[in-house]
Amino acid sequence: MTPPRQFVIEADGGSRGNPGPAGYGAVVIDPVTGETLAEAAEYIGVATNNVAEYKGLIAGLRAVKALVPDASADGGPRVHVRMDSKLVVEQMSGRWKIKHPDMKPLAAEAARVLPASAVTYEWIPRERNKHADRLANEAMDAGKRGRQWEPSSSTAALDTPKSSVAAALPPVSGPPGDAAAGAARARAALNRPAAGTPQVGWGAAPDLGEPATFFLLRHGETALTPQKRFSGSGGTDPELSAAGRRQAECAAEAFSARGTVQEIVSSPLRRCRETAGAVAARLGLEVRIEDGLRETDFGAWEGLTFGEVGERHRADLDAWLASAKAAPTGGGESFAEVARRVAAARDRLITRYAGRTVLVVTHVTPIKTLVRLALGAPPESLFRMELSAASVSTVAYYADGNASVRLLNDTSHLR
Repeated sequence: MTPPRQFVIEADGGSRGNPGPAGYGAVVIDPVTGETLAEAAEYIGVATNNVAEYKGLIAGLRAVKALVPDASADGGPRVHVRMDSKLVVEQMSGRWKIKHPDMKPLAAEAARVLPASAVTYEWIPRERNKHADRLANEAMDAGKRGRQWEPSSSTAALDTPKSSVAAALPPVSGPPGDAAAGAARARAALNRPAAGTPQVGWGAAPDLGEPATFFLLRHGETALTPQKRFSGSGGTDPELSAAGRRQAECAAEAFSARGTVQEIVSSPLRRCRETAGAVAARLGLEVRIEDGLRETDFGAWEGLTFGEVGERHRADLDAWLASAKAAPTGGGESFAEVARRVAAARDRLITRYAGRTVLVVTHVTPIKTLVRLALGAPPESLFRMELSAASVSTVAYYADGNASVRLLNDTSHLR
């Protein structure tokens, strides 16, 4: 008897705004050779990340069915789905309830494409899902131009040579374990009402648990702040001014009244440690230092105003304004370098404080970078955000890798 044909699907979806302009990507791979057998991608208009991820899954399953038209027959294909969406993987495996009204029909549609007993699911980190991620971004880029994705223009597979893909794939052999039981649980989850009164619309949260919630507090003023001078990690490390200390106390009072902060993390620079210390004294919490949250090193621009930099280093300033890869004069950090550092610090904190509420005391560039990355916005958006001294912004990070910006530049506690 001929063994069933085997396939691996890698799928992803994204939304630039959540909800916002969205697209998906899916690739079908031969698990033995790593060869790409089919690609699919589409711009789907305004949608959430989760909707786009489900549509990517459906597209991948349909691509397999197109490769094997008799997929519903006995002895049909065995399919292993790999995604970096924990929500989709856990719901389709039957381990999580499907509460959200937008997810139920999508999960049901995915379950109908191929026999449930033929499909298994695996969560993988985002960095191992690059092919599908690139397809989704190509689809969103095409949508931005008012077009749809075309296979002939895709370069998504160029950085994922089939030899390396094959090495990373798990062995797929025989009947897929408890897939039938998992599928039964998934069908039951689709029909099982949530306990209590169900939420509807965007307020209906999936079973992701409590997010890691970061209150992003910019430090209070220093003597350099009102003069709008470059003040990074390569300068004099100024202390808070009298006005800055008052702002820190106002923030401390506000967070004490709120009563939700469980942890405090600070940049190592003095102005942040002083601001964090004022809040910690009110809340009775320890301040932990995270070096990755320090401000940009502005090199030779430290202590200068924007106008002074323009007079002395016009060419370097123009390059810096035009590209995130350009660094300030004299060996400073580019915004691209800062973004990598801040993203690594963010990931460490999310892992350490999963499900907790954390006060993160840091600077203008790290806060804007965290907001930009959460929104999926381009680097030039850093120049389009206002961030006042001692202001509060909030980002929540969920277990499936998605983020939600809840607040930006709130200064109500200073009034």
